[in-house]
Amino acid sequence: MPDVTTEASHPLYVPLAPLTAPRATGSHRRRRGPAPAARPVDAPVGPVDVPARTVGRSAPPAAPALRLAPERLRAGVVAGAGGVGLLWGLQARPSARLDVLFASGAHLTGLLAGYGVLVLLLLMARIPAVEHGVGADRLARRHALGGRYVLGLIAAHAVLALCGHAAHTHADLVTAAGDLLSYGAIAAAAAGTALLVAVGITSARSVRRRLRHETWRAVHLGALLAAALGFVHQLAGPDVAGGLLTRWLWSMAHATVAVLLLWYRLVVPARAALRHGLRVAEVRDEGPGVVSVLIRGRGVDRLCAEPGQFFRWRFLRRGLWATALPFSLSAPVRDDTLRITVKVLGDHTRRVRRLRPGTRVLASGPFGALTAHRRTRRKVLLLAGGVGITPLRALFETLPGGPGDVTLLYRASDASAVVLREELEAIARERRAALHFLLGPSDGSFDPLAPRSLRNLVPDLAAHDVYLCGPPAMARAATASLIRAGVPASRIHSEDFDRA
Repeated sequence: MPDVTTEASHPLYVPLAPLTAPRATGSHRRRRGPAPAARPVDAPVGPVDVPARTVGRSAPPAAPALRLAPERLRAGVVAGAGGVGLLWGLQARPSARLDVLFASGAHLTGLLAGYGVLVLLLLMARIPAVEHGVGADRLARRHALGGRYVLGLIAAHAVLALCGHAAHTHADLVTAAGDLLSYGAIAAAAAGTALLVAVGITSARSVRRRLRHETWRAVHLGALLAAALGFVHQLAGPDVAGGLLTRWLWSMAHATVAVLLLWYRLVVPARAALRHGLRVAEVRDEGPGVVSVLIRGRGVDRLCAEPGQFFRWRFLRRGLWATALPFSLSAPVRDDTLRITVKVLGDHTRRVRRLRPGTRVLASGPFGALTAHRRTRRKVLLLAGGVGITPLRALFETLPGGPGDVTLLYRASDASAVVLREELEAIARERRAALHFLLGPSDGSFDPLAPRSLRNLVPDLAAHDVYLCGPPAMARAATASLIRAGVPASRIHSEDFDRA
């Protein structure tokens, strides 16, 4: 039976003092049970019988979620861009005249920019199949990268259109610019461009860190108005307005994205709020600066939340109702109860700590792809840092596997920073899984996440799938170490919730 390991030869990797009897934890109270029977080492991955770990009813298994693979999303976006290029090519008129060449380039970049804006809005529509298949953090990264491409295309479109108009009218650039802005549709496009530039500036990491989340969000909502203004401009342009079929297809594309945004960003959360009636049931201290919030409602199992996923929570109390906070589930759904575990890091999380039972909660989700469906190997390593343990704690309990199949490494600065320790040790005992607490300062001379250290703790590391969650700097360093230790990047599964 694998040990619950909390010590190693290095002085920074110290044993934790033995615990007294586990304390009662409400609907998540534990009971002892016999260890699961061992199975052959070469048995395939599949469901296993895990002894009851809680008093209470666990939610029934959810139906498999529809997931869009990242490769298919990428192929769809590229195919759409190809279709836009084909639309431009069918309407282009070859010519060696300078003004026609400028105008032709302006038409292509304008069409691609309009299509790019639709893709950006679609990526952030919170469509479950996309969120569950691609992952919220990866969508956010692609959204940010796509935003830079779109702004580049818009800039190229504006410059080419201006040069084309100047060449056609034999005017200087300043006169040509004034002439173009006298057209209402072009003035609308200029206003939309200004809004998109503001969104791009506030999205820069150095700027966003200085802004309140509410301010950043309000500026980002300007992208919706920018898209509407751009649509007005496009309908007046020759590429879209030139044919009935083209105008219909372009309008349907915009209408579809608008409906998806309204449905998944407004209607679905409102419907869930009315259906489930979520309220805070209990706020429980878990350690210095860490609390668990139990949220109870009706028919919560119909949310089909999987271990490893997160919701965007809106607590209807002063100082919190205006902000949707992304927190992972720190336990499987039981007895119509959801649980999150939060570390106090700022104003919002400080207010979460002061929530009172009965506070109404709006939950949007579930989101995220850090779930069991990513698993490709029988053996799994869960690697957590700090409060990043929350989604991995739920996976530690629920991932199918026999003795020795699941290992959890928990990196923390010292014993006081270990969150949910009692539950982790109880799960490890019952599942006969390996649990290692890697304690020590991040700037110490010994790095427990170095490739050699990881291989010493997990000798067959390269044969594992790795689920990783922790602070961004720790996650980047751990990813690099895992790759150097022989784990393929495709088997390192993580989500950066700062981007979610």
